[in-house]
Amino acid sequence: MNPTLHAVRLGATRGWIEFKQQLTNAQDVGFTVFSTVAFIIVLYLQRDATVPGTDVSLAAATLPGLLGLIIPINALIGAVGTLAVEREDGTLLRAKALPQGMIGYLVGRILVLSMSTMASLVVLLAAGLFLVPGLAGTPVGGWLTVAWITVLGLLSALPLGAVIGAVAGSPQTAAGLSMLIVGGLSAISGIFYPITALAGWLQGLAHVFPLYWLGLGMRSALLPDAAAAAEIGGSWRPVETTLVLLVWVVAGLLLAPPILRRMARRESGSLMEQRRQRAMQRIG
Repeated sequence: MNPTLHAVRLGATRGWIEFKQQLTNAQDVGFTVFSTVAFIIVLYLQRDATVPGTDVSLAAATLPGLLGLIIPINALIGAVGTLAVEREDGTLLRAKALPQGMIGYLVGRILVLSMSTMASLVVLLAAGLFLVPGLAGTPVGGWLTVAWITVLGLLSALPLGAVIGAVAGSPQTAAGLSMLIVGGLSAISGIFYPITALAGWLQGLAHVFPLYWLGLGMRSALLPDAAAAAEIGGSWRPVETTLVLLVWVVAGLLLAPPILRRMARRESGSLMEQRRQRAMQRIG
């Protein structure tokens, strides 16, 4: 069997096993559960309200943005944290020592993070069926758009998370940087309120990053066509959404592998021991 394909198969098997184990470990799923439950509470509190001046449910207007936000929260922050921690605890060093070990390791990480992100999306959508009026009547085309945007979102967020995790000096730095990025983009990407309420230069900045387009794509799938009037240009802009997300996917897939290979080449027992000593000093 081809060594690379064998490593991919082993990585997929490992990822599936780790995902099942993760579901039974409260510590592993704590952050994901907390963020998903927090979003469900938001929908619950908004279930009887409407967008001012319209008859559109406030929960219905909020749900697509939350779906878009879950992807970078789970996939990007998860990739950053996992890579930073497992570089420090020696997991990456052990993977590097095996033939094609890094390929298997990355396949496993991608599978675990993708499945946990999709599980959060499914749980949030299931809650939305009870809390968001009209969601059950979404046409098949809308659900296909949700699936397509989710795939593009994962493919854009995971490589970016891997890059941040690879260049960060410690798990603490990685966590802080990823939270800052996601939090800052959430504030300017129209997730919780129309982006048209922001200054023009902030709208332009939001257009550069995928989070705005994830939210826009989800809104185009789940909101009525009339709701597009609140968007820039009064349109869902499906072509632009797909193109921008694809640009981020391609950029991430081109940028992440060489950075990860460079990080893997630099890993050694002495570096891991130095990081362990620094961690012990912080604790002490």
